[in-house]
Amino acid sequence: MKAVFTANDTRNGIKEIVKRASQIGIAIPAFNVPYLPMIEPVIRAIIDQNSFALIEVARLEWEKFESQSSRAVINEYHKWQNSDHTRIHLDHIPVIDEDGLKVDFLSIIKEAIELGYESVMVDGSRLSLEDNIVATKQVAEIAHQAGIPCEAELGAVLGHETGPLPPYIELFNSGKGFTDIQEAKRFVNETGCDWLSVAIGNIHGFISKAKKDLKKVQAKLNLDHLDALHRETRIPLVLHGGSGVQQEYVLKATKRGITKINIGTDIRQAYESADKSAGDLIASQDAVYERTTWIIRDYLDLIDTKEILLEK
Repeated sequence: MKAVFTANDTRNGIKEIVKRASQIGIAIPAFNVPYLPMIEPVIRAIIDQNSFALIEVARLEWEKFESQSSRAVINEYHKWQNSDHTRIHLDHIPVIDEDGLKVDFLSIIKEAIELGYESVMVDGSRLSLEDNIVATKQVAEIAHQAGIPCEAELGAVLGHETGPLPPYIELFNSGKGFTDIQEAKRFVNETGCDWLSVAIGNIHGFISKAKKDLKKVQAKLNLDHLDALHRETRIPLVLHGGSGVQQEYVLKATKRGITKINIGTDIRQAYESADKSAGDLIASQDAVYERTTWIIRDYLDLIDTKEILLEK
């Protein structure tokens, strides 16, 4: 029988595991699952590489894709979960979504906590700084009452929006949307969030039907900006849009404050491509397994990190 993690096990709760990773300078990958059948092969790959990772779902993945709901995802997760290798995280619950619509974010997050999600994220990045602080503080207080950590976002990690973006190199060189260093310091101090998603050159994969199959740009990261953010915030930082970032930047970033790396587009496109070409569920799951294995083993170099991160 598989061990089941409980929130009372603080030694190996996700907050302590992420803190441990931050202290030793390694990253924890977090795999987004827009399709329920992806969960089993992702977990199998994590276990086979003797690694540790998060399984996560964002609201857009049940609104725009086929993960159905936070309940459906955690129910499927529990069929395959292994507490020596995985935890489950609620990703990107926006206050204002990618279509500009208001979201009942508190109800979604409260329900997820009741369902057993072990960490949650509120995304107020489309709000003013002051409104983002207010929304994030509300969620952090609710999460902490439940004994779990809260992730937030400050800055503009672009890509989910349906409209056109300027050329990537123009965005990067201008620093447009980068997380402001002094705002980040204030934000962390006033909200009490545990982890902060930052914008330092990273971008999300497209989700619109017209663009979702496009290969992501090979993004760079402004490592000096990352250094300053980590120095001022002093909490684990999160890299959203991890798929497609040039490897040299990712590996350097994990030594400079990035402790959680979200991977979505890479494994989603592997699943969709196999499904389109073969029309076979097993083939699609095999494609996800192989791509997840490559990410852990070759891209992030995270084989055999389970023993390092979990205390027994």
